[in-house]
Amino acid sequence: SLRYSDIFFNTSCVTMILTKFLSSCVLSTLLTSEAFAFSPISRAPIANSALRSTSDDANEFTGVDSRRAFLSSSAAIALAAACAPPANAIKLPFGLGGGGGSAGADYKAVADDIAAMIKADPDKGPTLVRLAWHSSGTYDKMSKDGGSGGGTIRFTEELAHGGNAGLGSTAVVWMEDIKKKYGDSLSYADLYTLGGVVAIKELGGPTIAWSSGRVDALDPSAVTPDGRLPNADVGPAGTDPDDATHLRTIFNRMGFDDQEIVALSGAHALGRCHTTASGFDGAWTPTPTSFNNLYFSLLNTVNWTKRDWSGPFQYEDDGKKLMMLPTDLVLIKDDKFKEFVDVYAKDQAKFFADFSKAFNKLEELGTSNLKATEWA
Repeated sequence: SLRYSDIFFNTSCVTMILTKFLSSCVLSTLLTSEAFAFSPISRAPIANSALRSTSDDANEFTGVDSRRAFLSSSAAIALAAACAPPANAIKLPFGLGGGGGSAGADYKAVADDIAAMIKADPDKGPTLVRLAWHSSGTYDKMSKDGGSGGGTIRFTEELAHGGNAGLGSTAVVWMEDIKKKYGDSLSYADLYTLGGVVAIKELGGPTIAWSSGRVDALDPSAVTPDGRLPNADVGPAGTDPDDATHLRTIFNRMGFDDQEIVALSGAHALGRCHTTASGFDGAWTPTPTSFNNLYFSLLNTVNWTKRDWSGPFQYEDDGKKLMMLPTDLVLIKDDKFKEFVDVYAKDQAKFFADFSKAFNKLEELGTSNLKATEWA
């Protein structure tokens, strides 16, 4: 993959000498990088503000006046330097580079590193599943944008979306050391989606098929609008038909049917809500670091009542230890959804099989030219 210094320098050289002759060693970068070289004075945001280096101010893009001066220099000088970066080459800030080289990383080794992180702290596993889910769940089958393909959830613009609250200070940060270790051979998009299937396996779930080859977007222009992820509650407070309509609207936009909606909802077997992130509070199950079908069993068997507290509307069990969201409870209020809840509550193997298919489909939304990859 190219460094920003290569993109800027080579594009400038081509522009200088295009009216006289073409330099073969730089022409191939013209079409893909011209916009970067002549964009207004600004710096693309770093993937996460918490990771921003104190030396970032020294890495400002070259100004317009400097570019014009550079363009006025002689063609002979340009040709002499065209195939070598200048001494004061400007480097792209870490976190924006497009990873995913043709050779690819050693994905089994990457998976082992992710697994080691989860073994050391199992509570990180559910958040890595959430990162993979949310990085993929922005796809729109009509506009054909969004999805996991560009790894755009690392950009502050997407981390600022309501559904991604908390990810910028947790999972995105946790993955940085692994990304640094493998460099450009591993894209953020592949790293985040691989993290999801590794976490599910490490927490007792199925081994889900995964494919590599996603290439990171270079800037936040690929970030989709906020509002594409499912909400906890819509319409009147509490579970009502509007919540079922909302789930179908969100998931049908990505190409999922009722069975897949319920299967993917089973990911709530893992993790918990935090008031500092979503505003909601509590775990769905008593085993938040174990992937199983208990979420469905609890939906069917527990007496869920409104929690009396100052936070947003949510449900709690009689022992006040567990919680469900309005869009959880609607799965047993809507007859079509309830049919699949009943199946999965009785048959964990069936749940695992259907979840594996749906999660693999989810992670490949908005991608192309992927290669089936053995990781486990």
